[in-house]
Parts: sequence; C-alpha cells; structure tokens
Amino acid sequence: MNVDKEIDTRGLNCPLPILKAKKALADMQSGQLLKVVATDSGSVRDFQAFAKQTGNELVEQQTVGEEYVHVLKRR
Repeated sequence: MNVDKEIDTRGLNCPLPILKAKKALADMQSGQLLKVVATDSGSVRDFQAFAKQTGNELVEQQTVGEEYVHVLKRR
C-alpha cells in the first residue's frame, strides 16, 4: 500500500493522535492515504469514530507489537 503521508504520534494520548491526523488530512488531496502510527490503545476506537464522523475512510487498522497503525483515505 502506497501511503502519501505518514505521521508519528507515538507517546501521545487521546485526543492528540486524532488532532494531528485531522490537521494532516486537511493538507491532503481527496483519495490520498494517511498512515498514523500510535501507541495509545484507545486510538483504535478513536479512529473508527473519527472516520465515521468525518466521512474519511478507515482503510486499515493493525496492531504491530505495542503500536497501532491506522490508514485513512482522505474523502
């Protein structure tokens, strides 16, 4: 999967990963992919809710060790 932008939110707790993702998405074109790497376990449900509320598509979520990787497609 080719991501257009990646942001590192390791060590940040809710709501900072969402806020940083929102800011990054605002600078992106429709259809581009944003990858967010987080260490906050709450980010899994946070990004699900964020995608529903904003209309951006949550393409993928995975847990890699102690990190949570979220891939969003800009609406």
